[in-house]
Amino acid sequence: MKQVSRPKDPSKQRLMLRDAPKHVLPKLMSAHLAPELRTKYGRRSLPLRVGDTVKVMRGEYDGVQGKVKRVNRERQLVYIEGLTRKRADGRVVDIPVHVSNLMIVALNLDDRLRKEKLGEG
Repeated sequence: MKQVSRPKDPSKQRLMLRDAPKHVLPKLMSAHLAPELRTKYGRRSLPLRVGDTVKVMRGEYDGVQGKVKRVNRERQLVYIEGLTRKRADGRVVDIPVHVSNLMIVALNLDDRLRKEKLGEG
């Protein structure tokens, strides 16, 4: 199998992310695992799913923990329970956080296939 080299140019990297096919997007939505999960499963990162508990590592909401409420794969954004903002018109809206700024603290193991992949099932 021929190995494809990835471009080093930042603009080409952004283009690759923007034009990524749908079947590649879940893999791009991976976040680092907490140290205790890393030793337990022997993996550095896993794709994020709804129900996982995450911790914000960077930005204005650094240190905030909560469950993943919604995932936007096209924009690589995650919406976390309890992370909201009040708008000028009085509406309360969810704040998106980029997946690269998150760390998985607890996994949602409701899915049988995910358990098997991690060697739990």
